[in-house]
Amino acid sequence: MDLRGRAFSSVYRLRVLLMLFHTTAGIMAEQEVENLSGLSTNPEKDIFVVRENGTTCLMAEFAAKFIVPYDVWASNYVDLITEQADISLTRGAEVKGRCGHNESELQVFWVDRAYALKMLFVKESHNTSKGPEATWRLSKVQFVYDSLEKTHFKDAVSAGKHTANSHHLSALVTPAGKSYQCQAQQTISLASSDPQKTVTMILSAVHIQPFDIISDFVFSEEHKCPVDEREQLEETLPLILGLILGLVIVVTLAIYHIHHKMTANQVQIPRDQSQYKHMG
Repeated sequence: MDLRGRAFSSVYRLRVLLMLFHTTAGIMAEQEVENLSGLSTNPEKDIFVVRENGTTCLMAEFAAKFIVPYDVWASNYVDLITEQADISLTRGAEVKGRCGHNESELQVFWVDRAYALKMLFVKESHNTSKGPEATWRLSKVQFVYDSLEKTHFKDAVSAGKHTANSHHLSALVTPAGKSYQCQAQQTISLASSDPQKTVTMILSAVHIQPFDIISDFVFSEEHKCPVDEREQLEETLPLILGLILGLVIVVTLAIYHIHHKMTANQVQIPRDQSQYKHMG
């Protein structure tokens, strides 16, 4: 092989190596995920982190429960009755994720993949009276469950895998650059592939940020949900009213004290005019 042929062969091998490197890096970037549930003091809460290029791009911390209706035979083995399975997202679940400029995704699997949760987040710009504003939101939830799993589903009729999806979802709306935080329970309804069944997803103790994370493993400024803000106001309002009442009492006592002191220092003019001769 001449010098030109060897050079071409070297360049070709280099290109192949670069392609393999980029492909591997892409796969590794998508799979850079961690379940940090052990750091939470709440045994029902999971903490998930997705990292790309060596830094955090998505963080999610929440507790999740799914209420799933399913059919079983009645005692006469003719009629069907509906039972409910309460399925909680268990700690130590398997997690996958991906990050994008305007779209990010979190996937969680547990109980040997009998259950899978997918949460899709999108970031959008809107024109407002104050100018363009960017927000992000939870745009889609998908929950896959297997009613052959006997821990939660007992004697299920037509057991098998079913998929429950959200429709036209716009939840957890948050200004861009901030994280969403909500301690209160939030309910999302999902339409199941099991006919005439609706799965209820209950989220609580939520803290999520799928975009624009500045510091590794650190949430940005919190955007609290309206329910938490209202509850916080209800908790602090009695304290504020008490402080105002106390201030009013103090001011009233101070005015009374000053008025009393000024009155005591004034010369007392006798009402009986016969006493005027003793004055002077």
